[in-house]
Amino acid sequence: MAESSVVLFDGVCNVCNAAVNFIIDRDPEARFKFASLQSPEGRALAEPLGIDCADPSTMAVIEPDGTGYTNSAAWLRIMRRLRAPWPLACVAAIVPRILRDAVYRFFVANRYRWFGRTEQCRVPTPEIRSRFLSA
Repeated sequence: MAESSVVLFDGVCNVCNAAVNFIIDRDPEARFKFASLQSPEGRALAEPLGIDCADPSTMAVIEPDGTGYTNSAAWLRIMRRLRAPWPLACVAAIVPRILRDAVYRFFVANRYRWFGRTEQCRVPTPEIRSRFLSA
């Protein structure tokens, strides 16, 4: 994890897979690596954060110093490191975290119903495979 942050995501969630694509497309410097919460690497990183990999309800980011962020704080950490204009989204930090996280949890609770899920984790293309901790 030397210089890269690691994004932990639900590999069977269509929204989460779209979010990973969104991040990759806006991170040409490859500051983020990725691990599905269903992978051994993802489970090992998620455990200290208290994430239930059997029923993942959050995306998380682990910074190079080992600090982990979940829910809306994870998204703010990601947005601030993407190319412009996405760092401007950090203005949402003025909203109290309890309110941001409530909206986040509502969305997460409904994401499968609204956007569906896949039967298996994503398989990265050869071009981006190096960005994933497990392939």
